[in-house]
Amino acid sequence: MSIKVSSVTKIYKDQKALHEVSFYAKKGQIIGFLGPNGAGKSTMMKILTGFIKPNFGDVFVDEIDVLQNPIEAQKRIGYLPEHNPLYSDMYVREYLQFQAAIFKVDKSQVETCIESVGLTIEAHKKINQLSKGYQQRVGLAAAILHNPKVLILDEPTTGLDPNQLVEIRALIKELGKDKTVLFSTHILQEVEAVCDRVIIIKKGKILIDKKLAALKVSKQQTIEVTFDCKIETQLIGNLPSLVSYENNEDFNWCITFESEEDMRSKVFDFAQENGFKILSLNTQNKNLETLFREVTS
Repeated sequence: MSIKVSSVTKIYKDQKALHEVSFYAKKGQIIGFLGPNGAGKSTMMKILTGFIKPNFGDVFVDEIDVLQNPIEAQKRIGYLPEHNPLYSDMYVREYLQFQAAIFKVDKSQVETCIESVGLTIEAHKKINQLSKGYQQRVGLAAAILHNPKVLILDEPTTGLDPNQLVEIRALIKELGKDKTVLFSTHILQEVEAVCDRVIIIKKGKILIDKKLAALKVSKQQTIEVTFDCKIETQLIGNLPSLVSYENNEDFNWCITFESEEDMRSKVFDFAQENGFKILSLNTQNKNLETLFREVTS
């Protein structure tokens, strides 16, 4: 296993930031690590990278015990923290050459990384002259400079414009072919675009750990519909394939079905058969965003 976490607990004074967290990750996986603010994501990443120690539990990276041999483990990890620490008065190439010296990496690797993250046209500038998006690229270049087996990326797409997002997505997917990538973000569309597995954590406990494909096979669909008059609850209950229904206002209903069939046609038929008119209708298939809201609210 590239990453193995067993029963990790971290306590700050009287607060449990992590409570018996366990998961593993294999080479070639890109894992979306999700949760609301204060869920324990950053704490888990700091433990994985050896910056802090848990109160209980075991952590292994590339079969190296992070708690016993943090330096050896760190040699196999590339880490981009949420608040990207850079020497802003250094030039881009100068900074990456400095990082290469720390990791004892051939300086030719610097040019390869500059090209990989799309920094070529900015490499002659000082870091403080770069936009937030390009500074993120410098951090990502530093994270992959020593060709680590595990990449831990905390909010790596912060500050990127739409074109840069596409490029960084493609880079992360390419890196994920032969590395293990743990990818924390608040942008759930990024997870759906990049990751093949999702871990959702709340209040220090893992709630969901599944492949993204398994989460996408849900047949649930929710339809918000406004009729032209008040409708009795028992009438709505006659609709087929119902999971739940809620009367938000007098004429407005939120109806959830479980079916592969597009249930909008059934709602239209229902209205026609009962002499109602539909004033508005919106549909939403269950996706990662709705699942995230359900399990973390």
